[in-house]
Amino acid sequence: MDVTVLRPDELTTADITAWHAMQRADLALANPFFSPEFTRAVGRQRTNARVARLTVPAPDGPRTVGFFPFERHALGSGKPIGSGFCDCQGLIHEPGLDWDPQELLRACDLSVWEYDHLAAGQTPFEDSGTPRGHASSPVMELNGDHRAYLERLEDLRRKPLKAARRKERKLSREVGPVRLVFHTPDPELLETLIRWKSAQLRAKGIRRDLLSQEWFRAILRELFDLPSDSCSGVLSALYAGEELVAMRYELRSRQVLACWFPAYDTRFAWYSPGVVLSFKVAEAAADLGIVRIDLGKGTERHKQELKTADLTLTEGYVARRTPRAALWRAWTASDRTAREVVRSHPRVHRVAVKAAGAVERLRRPSAA
Repeated sequence: MDVTVLRPDELTTADITAWHAMQRADLALANPFFSPEFTRAVGRQRTNARVARLTVPAPDGPRTVGFFPFERHALGSGKPIGSGFCDCQGLIHEPGLDWDPQELLRACDLSVWEYDHLAAGQTPFEDSGTPRGHASSPVMELNGDHRAYLERLEDLRRKPLKAARRKERKLSREVGPVRLVFHTPDPELLETLIRWKSAQLRAKGIRRDLLSQEWFRAILRELFDLPSDSCSGVLSALYAGEELVAMRYELRSRQVLACWFPAYDTRFAWYSPGVVLSFKVAEAAADLGIVRIDLGKGTERHKQELKTADLTLTEGYVARRTPRAALWRAWTASDRTAREVVRSHPRVHRVAVKAAGAVERLRRPSAA
């Protein structure tokens, strides 16, 4: 197997065609975060973005069998493309392909490849790597049939459906008729969502706000309403009368809708607009043939109530036996241990979030 490392913008039309075909052949690869469009959008904002093209000999010339998007970082370490905001990671490949992760890393001039959202089915990485743990990514299984999804929720004895219908009726009576615009191409509404979400993160004491970074907003804008069935930014808006109540920015492929940034107008928090929006989006998505909605890794209550299944994601790394890899392990060990302790203890995590919020408030300049 031959490996050629490219910058994302160096991908050819033939490369994009082959990449799309691999995604269509396997639902596990159909997530829009696996798309060449996502990789290229990140590549225009991150100079360390690369793509490895895997080929094998064939009678009529080399045949492309896989693509490995990644980023190069310090000490020869690598991370998935869009590290920090990519919810599905791994190698895009032909069905049945087996690969040697050590040889792949060597060809990419990487000593380590670290992942935190490794998708199911990436067996060679898991078998040769060092998994740190597994996490669940809740999904709403639609299979193009919204009624079947609702029946499945009722079979699981979930309560959000009745509560959402009650809140929707109340919202309609007190504010105005509820309606969904599944995708609005209005760029001004995208800017409104960014403001809402940034304010929400600040209120929670979360200092790392990607939406405040112009380079990240450029990625959102590039993907927004992109004419591609592999990856397109979809902005769904929930209205009550003429009032804009809630929105979600998601990435859509032909089969998968990946929830990315939900937000709502806090004036309407009592009506649980996020859950009402989720059910409305599910109905519209099913009508469009979407197979599943990926709610993203996490144990938040609304995700647990809306899901009908879980996808298993792996966190860990693959490392070669090189001095740079050994130095990377030593450099990252203490920080990683501290993060894992905080994440694994809910009470410690809550205290850490509150402390971060207090520090952030102290840093803000006081009003004159």
